[in-house]
Amino acid sequence: MSAAGWVAEYDLVIVGSGGGGMTAALTAHDQGLEPLIVEKGRKYGGSTGISGGGIWIPNNPVLRRLGHNDSRESVRRYLDQLTGGRVPGERLDAFIDNGPAAMELLCRSRWMEFFWTKGYSDYHPELEGGRPLGRSIEPKPFDTRKLGEDEKYQRPNSMKGPLGLWVTAKDYRDLAMAKRTWRGRRASLVAAWRVSSNLVRRRHMATGGRALVARMRMALKDAGVPLWLRTPMTELVTDENGAVTGVVVERDGETLRIRARHGVVLATGGFDHNPEMRAKYLPEGGQDDFGMGARENTGDGILAGERLGAALDLMDDAWWMPAVRHPAGATIPLVSERAIPRQVIVNAEGRRFTNEAAPYVNFVHDQLAGGHVPCWMVMDAKARARYPFAQILPGAPIPQAFYDAGIAFKAGTLAELAGKIGVPADALTETVEKFNAHARDGKDPEYGRGDSAYDRYYGDPRLKNPNLDVIDTAPFHAFRIEVGDLGTKGGLVCDEHSRVLREDGSVIEGLYATGNTSASVMGNEYAGPGATIGPSIVFGYIAAKHAASRAGRA
Repeated sequence: MSAAGWVAEYDLVIVGSGGGGMTAALTAHDQGLEPLIVEKGRKYGGSTGISGGGIWIPNNPVLRRLGHNDSRESVRRYLDQLTGGRVPGERLDAFIDNGPAAMELLCRSRWMEFFWTKGYSDYHPELEGGRPLGRSIEPKPFDTRKLGEDEKYQRPNSMKGPLGLWVTAKDYRDLAMAKRTWRGRRASLVAAWRVSSNLVRRRHMATGGRALVARMRMALKDAGVPLWLRTPMTELVTDENGAVTGVVVERDGETLRIRARHGVVLATGGFDHNPEMRAKYLPEGGQDDFGMGARENTGDGILAGERLGAALDLMDDAWWMPAVRHPAGATIPLVSERAIPRQVIVNAEGRRFTNEAAPYVNFVHDQLAGGHVPCWMVMDAKARARYPFAQILPGAPIPQAFYDAGIAFKAGTLAELAGKIGVPADALTETVEKFNAHARDGKDPEYGRGDSAYDRYYGDPRLKNPNLDVIDTAPFHAFRIEVGDLGTKGGLVCDEHSRVLREDGSVIEGLYATGNTSASVMGNEYAGPGATIGPSIVFGYIAAKHAASRAGRA
């Protein structure tokens, strides 16, 4: 679309208000540019706002202050092994080299405070360069009352507990063992104190992605960066040479053309909730929408770039997550649940098919490759009494709605349970007997469950192998496991400057992308907790820095 009738002009227009978009705006402001964020939804924060809020950026200032410095070579070696040549080396280098500077810029704001999630391992710590103690940081809890009027426009998430209870990722790990360890019991007492304190002090405490977005929003307010809600982009504007010069948006019932003097950054998320794109690109078994990303993620930025001839990559993959569908419609991710003892996950033949405690993307890759959709988590009564599952507290009754919807089943014997979920009774019984024999030895020779520091993070520390124990106490339970996702991985192909590329490798001048709008720098893998948000932040930073260089500001 050619330029005509601009109603406003900015140096950089950012489409999307998640972590990548907000970082691009903060970087642009730091570089002396005048940025604008336009957001399709009624709330700001994107998928970042409903995430766990972890950030995986090696050598970030939080880690360096604690003396945890990585050699650049070890980080690159780790990512090389993970991505297996699937990602251009220049993109990996850009992420590694710009990550610390991006976090340093964010941390210059008085609002941006983080802590190390010590012990939350990289997802593949056994690889050269992997770290068992982890590289991930998360934002400190934040009282969202400080947002003022903007508080009501922040996207909510599921991290908020009853009566205002707030829980960090570290807190959750301890609380999950409340029935098993003194640390867990102590965490329960802390949780009770937090509830009482919040009631007295009337705080609105947020953690995880909601805290991260709130802190970024405060930084944007300090910088005076405008953020327009309910303003979907409908088109990119180009000049006679094909360079992007602005956007067309809908706002308050009007069609507006906004000039972007030095570029447009697409940070609109993936195509999580676009049924046509899911059917076209994602593999069989992963096409149904059990996505947990922002509802506004319908591929807008990807489609807009494609209309300009942009190349696409990794469109058949996603940030997969095994999940349970709540009877009310929500999708519940299964992260810690797959690491607990006294359970196995079986396919339609009643057989295990992978390491249940593996990183979630790897678990679902194996699930899809074998056609194990759906599959079933089978556990015994002690597992239900000891550990939380799908937001159901240990020992709490499973709501009847789960049974009515065919999501949960219970029986007095494994054979009876097998009949209810439609798997061969002899196969399920044999699977559990074999698993129990290995559990007594504390070793899983079939799939190596518990061998990795990642597996053990959410396991039961009272056991020889934190992930293994016998399944022998009736009644037995089964839960239907779906293929969920935290967002799609595929998108616009970008270079090391976050510039969008055409099929022939040429640059679409003035167009940048970050986050799930771009093809992931992680390839088909997942480096560690926050390896979605981390690269989104870094490539948002890189995009704004490059736009500033076009303006002669950098």
